[in-house]
Amino acid sequence: MITYEVTATVREDLRSRYEVFLRDRHIPDVLLTGLFEGAHLLRADDGRFRVRYELAEHEALERYLTTHAARLRADTQAHFPEGIEFAREVWSELMVWPH
Repeated sequence: MITYEVTATVREDLRSRYEVFLRDRHIPDVLLTGLFEGAHLLRADDGRFRVRYELAEHEALERYLTTHAARLRADTQAHFPEGIEFAREVWSELMVWPH
């Protein structure tokens, strides 16, 4: 399992609108690519947002990055031209312990 995390540090006056955008538009659009197993939306107390997308394999992430990422990032930029800083990380699952 591969985890692709996008963390956004959002200016305070944009936080509510950005959260709605993620829930109602951006995350559903990413999932519509058919490349992801699922997504988790998280918010820290300081107003940062993190979306954790899960993929079965690195090849799916590469397809997303080469085929869809530019369009979806441009859409976000069009809605939020300023006030948000993004960081992206890719994690590879090494082991899982059952509950």
